[in-house]
Amino acid sequence: MPSRPQRFPGRVAVVTGAAQGIGRGVALALAAEGATVIAVDRSPLVKELVDAPSPAQIFAHEADLESFDGACGAIDAAVERAGRVDILVNTVGGTIWAKPFHRYEELEIRAEITRSLFPTLWCARAVLPHMLQQDAGVIVNVSSIATRSVNRVPYAAAKGGVNAITASLAMETAGTGVRVVATAPGGTEAPPRRIPRNVQEQTPEEAVWYEEIVEQTVSSTLMGRYGTIEEQVAPILFLASDDASYITGTTLPVGGGDLG
Repeated sequence: MPSRPQRFPGRVAVVTGAAQGIGRGVALALAAEGATVIAVDRSPLVKELVDAPSPAQIFAHEADLESFDGACGAIDAAVERAGRVDILVNTVGGTIWAKPFHRYEELEIRAEITRSLFPTLWCARAVLPHMLQQDAGVIVNVSSIATRSVNRVPYAAAKGGVNAITASLAMETAGTGVRVVATAPGGTEAPPRRIPRNVQEQTPEEAVWYEEIVEQTVSSTLMGRYGTIEEQVAPILFLASDDASYITGTTLPVGGGDLG
């Protein structure tokens, strides 16, 4: 099988949420295609990427991206190390609780929004001055088809906000050389999370509510299955590449036919 062409030689990419799941897959794939990658996560697990097959191309940075200071620190660290940021991939987010909306407490709703909206908002704000100064850059946000789903209304609201950031910021930066795009993953098979989003043990009632999410996700996709991490990574890399140079302001559903 012929090797994949190198689409990112000389490019510098910041990937958030890179310790696990889709973010980890994106960081490794970008490095494999020639990018210098600054992998960002608040978990020290992100340091394991430095020992990946291309260690000279991946650097780890620990930061809590739920704060603006954390986001600015991550971008500043990338610029200090590599001189620029050409690509930002925002993957931080994920449902913490799965329950009917009327069962959410106020603090749970705030936590869901803080987790799945603000890291994208803060990182986009932090990187934008650098990209505007360069007259070039790509921001790829990872949203979700769960903007239409059951038992996770706060998460849906956060990802709806990610879609709005994508559309509005793309319009604002049109003509500057900066593109802003997004993917909306559907259900994705991934290894068990080594650091769970919710450290509390799931109750039997919560297990039923989560199973309802799984059933709804599978029934909503035309393909009738979850996707793989590789099937989520490939569209993200396409949108980040020059192959997508005429695409901006778009959120691409990657849910086996479920448009969200």
